[in-house]
Amino acid sequence: MVASVTSFGRNGLYDWMIQRVTAVVLAAYTLFLLGFLVINPDLTYVQWSEFFGQTCVRIFSLLALLSLGAHAWIGLWTISTDYLKPMVFRFIFQAVSGLVMFVYVVWGVQILWGL
Repeated sequence: MVASVTSFGRNGLYDWMIQRVTAVVLAAYTLFLLGFLVINPDLTYVQWSEFFGQTCVRIFSLLALLSLGAHAWIGLWTISTDYLKPMVFRFIFQAVSGLVMFVYVVWGVQILWGL
């Protein structure tokens, strides 16, 4: 019962699947950005700004940002439940980790969409 309340998915299988799917999204996004950088070796700020001004790039970046948040949460939750046995330390670690990830995602959305 505790695992289903504190983990990201409904059970370990869903957490495992989310980890794998988000890893694929992050790998694809990394290759996408590396490909763009290789194709444009003399990249200027204007080109970079126009690239990220495209809606499809913003959506892919948002997907990567959300994937990073989910991937990190599951990883940190797993580490904290495996290695932090005192409940107080585990709670503090998970609360701080969740808050930091939430702030990063909100900040990333603001940067991507200019909100």
